[in-house]
Formats: sequence, C-alpha cells, structure tokens
Amino acid sequence: MFGLVLAPTRELAYQISQQFEALGSLISVRCAVIVGGMDMVSQAIALGKKPHIIVATPGRLLDHLENTKGFSLRSLKYLVMDEADRLLDLDFGPILDKILKVLPKERRTYLFSATMSSKVESLQRASLSNPLRVSVSSNKYQTVSTLLQNCLIIPHKHKDIYLIYLLNEFPGQSVIIFTRTVNETQRLAILLRALGFGAIPLHGQLSQSARLGALGKFRSRSRNILVATDVAARGLDIPSVDLVLNYDLPSDSKTYIHRVGRTARAGKSGRAFSLVTQYDVEIWQRIEAALGKELDEYKVEKEEVMVLSDRVGEAQRHAITEMKELHENRGKKGATLRNRRIGKGAKRSRDEMDREEG
Repeated sequence: MFGLVLAPTRELAYQISQQFEALGSLISVRCAVIVGGMDMVSQAIALGKKPHIIVATPGRLLDHLENTKGFSLRSLKYLVMDEADRLLDLDFGPILDKILKVLPKERRTYLFSATMSSKVESLQRASLSNPLRVSVSSNKYQTVSTLLQNCLIIPHKHKDIYLIYLLNEFPGQSVIIFTRTVNETQRLAILLRALGFGAIPLHGQLSQSARLGALGKFRSRSRNILVATDVAARGLDIPSVDLVLNYDLPSDSKTYIHRVGRTARAGKSGRAFSLVTQYDVEIWQRIEAALGKELDEYKVEKEEVMVLSDRVGEAQRHAITEMKELHENRGKKGATLRNRRIGKGAKRSRDEMDREEG
C-alpha cells in the first residue's frame, strides 16, 4: 500500500477520496474509504483488493488492523494526518498512538492542522522526525480580504423574520446557514421550505447516506440553501458558496473562523452575516476581539423587515406541527431527535467517534 490519509470525520474522508479518484483516474489509482457506520465485511473485501490509497477515520482503521485477517500497513510509504487538531479534539489520541506503533518507521509523514495546540505539538513529536514546519498564516484568527463580514443587531424574538429578510435580499445565491443544535437545523429547514426556499438540513443525527445526499444536492445546486450544524464548518470543500449566515453564533472564535471560511475560497469573494441578539453581545465582542476589529453593522429598515411577520409566523406554526410529527414518528422507532451535544468528557464507542454529533 502506498499511502494512508487519516481524517477526523466520515464526510471529510469521503471528500478526500473523491479528489484522489478524480486526480488519479488517468493512472488507475485505487482508493478505499474506511470509516465508521459502514459494513466491516465490505470494507475488508475492499482492503483485500490492495488499494493504493486508504482514506480512513482512526477508529474504524484500528478495528481492521485488529480484526481483519491479512491486513497490515507494513508497506506504507506515506502517512497524511488531515485536520490534526480536530482529530485530537475528538479524543482520537490513544487510537492514533496504537496506529503509529504498527506503521513502518521509514515513511514520509505529513501533518496538517489549522492550529498548533499543545496536543498537536505532542502528536508532531510522536509521529514526525526532524520535521519542517510550513505556516500559511501567523494569525490563526485571520480571514481573507475577499470576505465581507457584517452583523445585524436584532431582538431575539424576531430572528426568523430577519433571516428571511436577508435571504430575500440575496435571491438564488448559494447559502449555508449555521445553527447550534440539531432541532434548530431541522426546524429552520422546514420553515424555509414552507416559504418556498430550496433548503436542506445537514447534521450529525442523519444517517450517513442522508448526510452525503444532502451535500450532493447542495453541491449540484438542486438545493441552494444548506442549514447545518458545525458538522459542515470545516474540512468540507463545498465550491461556490456565496453567503454564510450565522443564525446562531458559535461558542468560540475559532469555530466562527471555520464557519465563515466556507465562502470566499480560492480567491473568490463572499459574504458572511451574523445575527446578534441581546443574548449574544458578550460572545460577539469576544469574536471581534479575536479578529482584531469591529465588524460593520448591516443596516436595515425595521418596517421593511416586519412586513414579513405574518408570512413567517404562518411558516413557524407549520414548522412546529411538522417537528411534533417528526418527534412522534422517531419516538415510535425508539429514537428521538435529541437536542444534545457531546462534551469532552463523554464516552463514545470507537465506531461512533468519527460521527460528528453537532
């Protein structure tokens, strides 16, 4: 086997494999994706065909190293660890240690990370020998000059109305709307569809096929609005996103950078709007402090916005009804749509560690 790429999440692993297949098609590169949530036997068969490249999440790869007969990484030439800081945020550290122990010492290793935390430094020392460091930017909170960022200072009770107003201001554009919870993602997607927008949700409680399907529809522009939790905030390369809307502010500045980084990519221009309510002022000030600048407020006429209140109110009632039905249907199947996030101390099975819950 020639190369191994380790990625923190399933979606990123699939995306990386697609690039290998596209770029390597003329030289018949064989690539296997090894991630959690998929059939182990099918993956073992794929590994038995001796792919040139394996793109994997650490937990499922270790499962195969321990349980799949005849599979090893003894001939590996190249190791790539993508989003290393995210790998460690998801507590893959002990699993990475086990994988590194079975890799040949004579190999080339590439470690990519958005930030250089103490954990990443430790991983660097464990996996690299006499490394060369290349830094693209010295400021980890820097955004590109082609990105125009604004905020809207609004009352919390009118968030939905202001969101619809903004979408009407930029009709037909490719938009990612970020929320903080699974429930809000689902509710907003229903509300937007009730108002005639082509919206589709993306969150960690969808099945793997549903998540890949949502990304596919957004990439192909059959749906122009993706309502997402932070599962889509980094790593995923979605071309030509015109607009990012922070419906809910993220809990930290680093996540804000990753969110707005979905637009204005590869030299293109883009816009990002953040809805800041009376409950968000403190966190917004922390984000601005990290950016080192105050972002301009996007001025709107309240009277023009509130014209939409009746239509939005009707769509809100429709969304509430549909959400209740969704909860009831899932409850019958023994699964509820939970508005939860996994904390750093929470335990997950190895197979679920690469599944983004947010």
